[in-house]
Amino acid sequence: MLHFLPAPLKGTLAALFSLCNTLVLFPFLILFALLKLVLPFTPIRKGCTVVLNTIARAWIGINNLVMDFLHRIDWDVRGADNLSREHWYFVTCNHQSWADIPAIQYVLNSRIPLLKFFLKKQLIWVPLLGVAWWALDFPFMHRHTKEQIAKRPELKGKDVAATQAACEKFRYTPVTIFNFMEGTRFTPAKHKRQNSPYTHLLKPRAGGTAFVLGSMGEMLHTMLDVTIVYPGMSQVGIWDYLCGRIEKIVIDIKVREIPPHFLGMDYETNRETRVAFQRWVGEIWAEKDARIEALKQETHPSS
Repeated sequence: MLHFLPAPLKGTLAALFSLCNTLVLFPFLILFALLKLVLPFTPIRKGCTVVLNTIARAWIGINNLVMDFLHRIDWDVRGADNLSREHWYFVTCNHQSWADIPAIQYVLNSRIPLLKFFLKKQLIWVPLLGVAWWALDFPFMHRHTKEQIAKRPELKGKDVAATQAACEKFRYTPVTIFNFMEGTRFTPAKHKRQNSPYTHLLKPRAGGTAFVLGSMGEMLHTMLDVTIVYPGMSQVGIWDYLCGRIEKIVIDIKVREIPPHFLGMDYETNRETRVAFQRWVGEIWAEKDARIEALKQETHPSS
């Protein structure tokens, strides 16, 4: 609608609309979060959880409408036809920019359960946001370092057990756990420093994904392997997304069934399992790297 406006003005308007959206919905989120916190009755907490997830989806949906109103992005979405909000998913994606998250939310918001991230347990004390993350049932990680376990062997395995207990609520409520396997955004400097064997990707960090599957293996059986490409753009930032400088976004989704022997696995202490899992992740990453190259050539042959 307003795609004819100068890019900086569109970016400013997009940021302001998002801020207003947050200011309007955040008090309702906090209200139901506090109700969930102070009323320890299962039916009330379940009802609050439904309302809180609806508020979060509404926040994303309004942001998506703002993007449609301000910009003219060509969305090329593949593999999203048979997804369901009644299913449990683990989602991973190549990571190029902070624009990846709103782009993925744009495509998946109404198709699967709300995207949630594993967070360090210390983050629950962040003012307001910690309560919001708790209210939205973002799982908080309980991790012990190798040094801590060496000093106190009784801690071995307790991090996974504690996280499993925290995720029990997901047994009856479908959830989507999201994780960037690369752990950080791709840059040529990081790629060179890692000596990455892939052309378009950094090396995957299998440990984080193994922790998720080890903690939630009884619930997570399906991976959505998302590949995102911005044709014709070598570097993309969140400001480019807000300004509408991105003309086309390709989001390719491959549904993968997670091998049963990796569900609930003991990654830290079982060397055979660890090697097999790293090999499986490496095969996925090699396939993704080739997929990115094919998508780039298909959508922007001169790149």
